[in-house]
Amino acid sequence: MNLAAATAHGFLSPTGVEIAFLLVGLVTVGAALVTVTTRQLVHAALWLVVALGGLAVEYLLLTAEFIAWVQVLIYVGSVVVLLLFGLMLTKAPIGHSPDADSRNKPAAIAVASAAAAALVWVVVDAFRTTWIDLDGAVQGSTKVSGETLFRHWVLPFEALSVLLLAALVGAIVLSRRKKEEQR
Repeated sequence: MNLAAATAHGFLSPTGVEIAFLLVGLVTVGAALVTVTTRQLVHAALWLVVALGGLAVEYLLLTAEFIAWVQVLIYVGSVVVLLLFGLMLTKAPIGHSPDADSRNKPAAIAVASAAAAALVWVVVDAFRTTWIDLDGAVQGSTKVSGETLFRHWVLPFEALSVLLLAALVGAIVLSRRKKEEQR
């Protein structure tokens, strides 16, 4: 009976989770597009929250709870707050910013499209023959993710935290320098 249920499910009869995954994915892509096309920096940061939150929901739908919470805590919480603090400390324009607009939109779209196509090609080529072992440990579980993170990715993880700290210190230095020039 279990085999019959598995074979009855096909491409044209998606499950509720697959439909939710598709809908959340569309919202996430839409939010990401608005993030990079809006001319107001604060609105871009808020749309970035929506896009990163959508990724966290996608991770939950893939049963990778640990990665979803890391996404929420680190990216939605820390990175966006750091971005907003950087905007406030450097006194970046809050409303419409003509400096955020560029006349190189066609070139930027061409480069972005080529980079996206190359990225999709590399990812598809890299994982074409990869199979998931369904009898082993769950790949998105906390145990497997933690072992992978602390065995292989400790140095890049710490380097990223130092980079974010340097960005915050740089924003503080820039804001202090402007205050001293005004005196």
